[in-house]
Amino acid sequence: MENNIQQEYNDLVKRRFEELDELKKLGIEPYAYEFEVNSDSEDIKNNFEEDKQRQVKIAGRIMAIRRMGKASFAHIQDHKGRIQIYLKKDELGEMYDAFKLMDIGDIIGIEGFVFKTKTGEISVHTQKLVLLAKGLRPIPIAKEVIDENGNKIIYDQFADKELRYRQRYIDLVVNPDIKDVFIKRSRIISTIREFLDAKGLLEVETPILQPLYGGAAARPFITHHNALDIDLYLRIADELYLKRLIVGGFNGVYEISKDFRNEGMDRSHNPEFTMLELYVPYKDYNWMMNFVEELFEYVCTKVFNTLKFNYENQEIDFSRPWKRISMIEAIEEKTGVNVIKSDIETLRSIARKLSIDLAGLNSKAKLIDEIFSATVEGELIQPTFVMDYPVELSPLAKKHRTKEGVVERFEAYVVGKEICNAFSELNDPLDQRARFEEQVKMREAGDDEAHQIDEDFLRALEYGMPPTAGLGIGIDRLVMILTNQPSIRDVIFFPQMKPEVK
Repeated sequence: MENNIQQEYNDLVKRRFEELDELKKLGIEPYAYEFEVNSDSEDIKNNFEEDKQRQVKIAGRIMAIRRMGKASFAHIQDHKGRIQIYLKKDELGEMYDAFKLMDIGDIIGIEGFVFKTKTGEISVHTQKLVLLAKGLRPIPIAKEVIDENGNKIIYDQFADKELRYRQRYIDLVVNPDIKDVFIKRSRIISTIREFLDAKGLLEVETPILQPLYGGAAARPFITHHNALDIDLYLRIADELYLKRLIVGGFNGVYEISKDFRNEGMDRSHNPEFTMLELYVPYKDYNWMMNFVEELFEYVCTKVFNTLKFNYENQEIDFSRPWKRISMIEAIEEKTGVNVIKSDIETLRSIARKLSIDLAGLNSKAKLIDEIFSATVEGELIQPTFVMDYPVELSPLAKKHRTKEGVVERFEAYVVGKEICNAFSELNDPLDQRARFEEQVKMREAGDDEAHQIDEDFLRALEYGMPPTAGLGIGIDRLVMILTNQPSIRDVIFFPQMKPEVK
């Protein structure tokens, strides 16, 4: 059966090449240089007037053909949608014969006038036809059938997830609804910029290639710079460079950038991802919680005109104020144990009861983080600020001003997913050095995600950094939730994949 399908596909490709040769023999250039477009499918439909014969020039990909001897109908798809075109041999002459050598998937340009068919469909009567690109591979077009109960049934849909991610160019052609997700993504990012710019923050750029990586607990990708003969790291976060700019006197900076972490891949993780990081002097994490609520309210309202969303059949409401809970108290509610006051053996015992794999969990902080994930995280459906994390988990955050053993840090969770992380930033250079040294001990004990000592960053702090609030938001996860997509791969044009096996 599989061999028959492959042979059928090969025959279709062979026919396309034969059509290409025939078009060339007719003197038709199958790959044009340009075509002037002055309208699109949406504009034509929205602005149709019965009593006016409007001339248009449009271009698009052929998605359906209905040939009827000396006349034909076809549907073409442009960046706005589909529209029907009508072609007559008497008017097009030799180009009508050439149209017989064109297939679904070919890109054409047409000039003509807009009219409405007897069935009421707004269409374009073709007066000039130009071939813009001959497709040599058949595209998988879904067939729609309405059954006896009026339900739409789709056959031959391009639905294989792996193929869709690998061949996103075809996914966008045959599943045009996917395009809307990425349009929304673009609008989310531009609206975030609009909000931050209006607040007086400056958009900046920091190095992607770094001699030391930092700002997060993650393994880096390593590369080599030939001219300098040194290893460099793809950044795992922008934090330490953005804080240097606060030291330098900027009154608030942000960066929307690609970061890279050499870690596992799942529905919420891709090794290359988009982050927003911002830092505002003279503020703390309490101020930042209010800022995050305001930012989300602005983006949701501006892009979607609502604060209520459905994600995988769960309704989410981003209205202010969001719930605020203590990480330590939330764990204690579930386990009956204050994890800050517990020793590591007690934490290991709790982890075993929760069936947590203890491999690599060599510190209290790591155990607390895993226990939180197993007991609390999945229940945080509505937007929730989880506050005050263990000091060992947060080497770049200030110690809490009134609580022992924790720092002034929050993470925001929605539908069980962390979407942002924020601190009252540590600006004491002596405390920061001690934290880095503790991270070195954790690294020596086997934690390959522990922080390195960054002497230049410490030097910057020694010149003096004002009290500062910092924030990181995972753009990909945010887009997932706001557009109701189940996987991070559904909101990244070209997600990381294993090499294709031919």
